[in-house]
Formats: sequence, structure tokens, C-alpha cells
Amino acid sequence: MDVIVKLFASLAETEGWRQKPCRLSDGATVREAWAVATGRHDMPARVLCAVNLDYRELSTPLQSGDEIAFFPPVTGG
Repeated sequence: MDVIVKLFASLAETEGWRQKPCRLSDGATVREAWAVATGRHDMPARVLCAVNLDYRELSTPLQSGDEIAFFPPVTGG
């Protein structure tokens, strides 16, 4: 299946890209999308993720066409 992975803020700066199309196996999860897109299984602490603009867990299964976003925790007031 084909998905789009997006990185924001310091994650994008560290990886050197902001958006990347990825091909994943059927039934892949958000965690697997991170591994395929970055080439690393480890993930920085407290990274937030969203699938199609909704916050999701790393174990969330994906579907073809999904947009997965990863971003560091944000604070504000």
C-alpha cells in the first residue's frame, strides 16, 4: 500500500525532509511507517502521531492513501 509520511519541526530538521511517499506492506502500522520512512526503528521520546489529521497510537493499522504525520510534543499557552 502507498502512504504519505510527514515530519514536522525538529523531526523534519533532523531527518532532512518534510514529506515522503512510502510503500508499506498490507496491515502495516504507524510504527512501521516511521521505520520505513526514516530507516530507523527507534523513535525519539514522546513523538506524537496522527493519521489523516486524527491523533493515533503507534499500533494503529494503516490503509492505502493514509497520511501519517509525526511531530514532537508542543507546548503553548
